Amino acid sequence: MSKQTLFVTLTAAVVLCGCQSSKVKISGRFVGSDARSIYLEQVTPQAQTIVDSTLLDAEGGYRFLLRGVERTPSLYNVVYNGERIPLLLAGGDRVTLGSVGSVIRNYTVEGSAESALLGEFYRDFVAGAQQLDRMAVRFAHENLSEAERKQLAEEYGREYYRIRREQLRFIVENSSSLAAVYALYQRLPGDTYLFNGDSDVVYFRTVAEAVGERYPESPYLASLRAEIARMDAGISLASQISETSYPDLELTDIFGKKVRLSSLAGKVILLDFWSAELGNSNVFNAELKDIYGKFAGAEIPFEVYQVAIDTSKALWITAVQEQQLPWVSVSDLRGSASNALALYNVQKLPANFLIDKEGNIVAKNIYGKSLEDKLAELTR
Repeated sequence: MSKQTLFVTLTAAVVLCGCQSSKVKISGRFVGSDARSIYLEQVTPQAQTIVDSTLLDAEGGYRFLLRGVERTPSLYNVVYNGERIPLLLAGGDRVTLGSVGSVIRNYTVEGSAESALLGEFYRDFVAGAQQLDRMAVRFAHENLSEAERKQLAEEYGREYYRIRREQLRFIVENSSSLAAVYALYQRLPGDTYLFNGDSDVVYFRTVAEAVGERYPESPYLASLRAEIARMDAGISLASQISETSYPDLELTDIFGKKVRLSSLAGKVILLDFWSAELGNSNVFNAELKDIYGKFAGAEIPFEVYQVAIDTSKALWITAVQEQQLPWVSVSDLRGSASNALALYNVQKLPANFLIDKEGNIVAKNIYGKSLEDKLAELTR
């Protein structure tokens, strides 16, 4: 995994805490790489900021000294050889951190109980995500036979669900730790939710309650509770969806024009959620383009309202143009924070909703021949 997903969205400004501050010392050795520079980042709600840097000595040793660190643990990253090691540091900590060989697989941390616990989760999660990345690259190779593709897909599925099970186990078993807060916000590639959309709020509440008892002054509590409120609101909005109506959307197309979903009323509509950033859009869109062309002259018009769950405008527009997508393409460029996801309770991409000419949602997550057969029924 090229870059970890950080929980910057939940880190609160530690300067707001009135706790007594102190020093933190971090030292150790990194052996097995030619890289000589090492950095220390502080993670805030707005950014990851380098607060110190140094060079390894001849034996791979280094030392950092932080001043004014609060007694309530907060998130820092040690960055070495392109890898980030997350630490939860509190004033007074004397941390020994080092590695021999592969940084993420082999690093050890002592002197900070929260950082050591976080390491138990992080090493396995990142190693698993990297394994999934390697499998995805192999799967895309042209020379694989169908049997090899099937076997690889099964291996991918087993590893994916193993990682998810371990993530949830860690959160439940360590719910009173700030390491569990970090684990709540980690996502495998392509995942919007921790587990299953509505069910996620259970884990957030469990951690918020346990952390509140153990760290009542933690600045993370306010952010956790705000996230729970947001998820509750999303569940409430999602509950408004019925088989006889649908919530309206108004999003911007690639030309900057706002387009309402309801402007397509009277047509059969496929509301489709996708992401150019995920890299699998070509396959899904190619199939949909083929179906779209077959119903271009249908008695009851058919249209696609495709919502891109992306943050890069350039990447989204480039994908729309390169793939020559003929339908309505819109996005709010908020990525996983898009209100459209919560409104339609979208748990994983891609996802779609098929709406008939009367405005009824008649099918969800329908693809290929099933979609084609249903459209043949609805457009005549």
